[in-house]
Amino acid sequence: MPKIKKAVIPVAGFGTRFLPATKAMPKEMMPIIDKPVIQYIVEEAVASGIEDIILVTGAAKRAIEDHFDYNYELQNWLKKQGKEELRKQIKGIADLANFIYIRQKGPYGNGTPVLNAKRIIGNEPFAVIWGDDLFINHDGQPRLKQLINVFEKYQDPVLTAIKIDAEGTKKYGVIDGFKVEDNVYQIKKIVEKPGPAKAPSKIGALGAYILTPDIFTALEKTKTGQGGELWLVDAIFNLSKKRPIYAALVEGTYYDTGSKLGWLKANIDFALQRPDLKKDFSKYLKQIHA
Repeated sequence: MPKIKKAVIPVAGFGTRFLPATKAMPKEMMPIIDKPVIQYIVEEAVASGIEDIILVTGAAKRAIEDHFDYNYELQNWLKKQGKEELRKQIKGIADLANFIYIRQKGPYGNGTPVLNAKRIIGNEPFAVIWGDDLFINHDGQPRLKQLINVFEKYQDPVLTAIKIDAEGTKKYGVIDGFKVEDNVYQIKKIVEKPGPAKAPSKIGALGAYILTPDIFTALEKTKTGQGGELWLVDAIFNLSKKRPIYAALVEGTYYDTGSKLGWLKANIDFALQRPDLKKDFSKYLKQIHA
């Protein structure tokens, strides 16, 4: 199969967990300090070798397109102000990748935006990343690159997996499968939030995937589930009846920035890692803790 150069990022959701902030602003544009979450997601993809970013959008998502576009007026103003480094930084956002935008059409659910990208993907393997799932690995390869490495070896779909505790079995889908090598599992099924008593393992499934083009046929044949939604995981399960599905136990720190708590944690952790903020912010945190 060809190298993975395309990534689908669904960004059409309503962001109800952050209302009223997301009434007019995309949840993916919520900042981690001074950079929107979606930019971190795109940067992860680009650092993993992705060249084409396919953003599946909806109403009130224009800000995402504007963010990854050139803003010549702003660039010229920054240049006149002598802020050349900041000007280059702003220009570099648009230069990250080749951006493709399509509008989501079809039933609600996270399988629909993937199916919408069928004609753009063609007959190639590709990545899918959610626009608010932030995964940072400061000491090694990006999450997506770790998945691509496993795919290049096995040539079958690969899901993201993390180690979880008993509480995590109530929050995540839990993988039922067997280890094929260090940090790689072949999946038999995923049990949705079973709780510690019924969990088949302590390996949780997260949202970032390397998929093969036969997922589109699986999606087209998958019936809508709860709430009339088309679920990607249902299509992956149907596909698993025909070919192996793997999970890569990835290294790094996961932030669910679509939740208030996950977003707050990301802001605190990132601030404590920034040279321009660490000292003063640490001092402030010690004051309020006292």
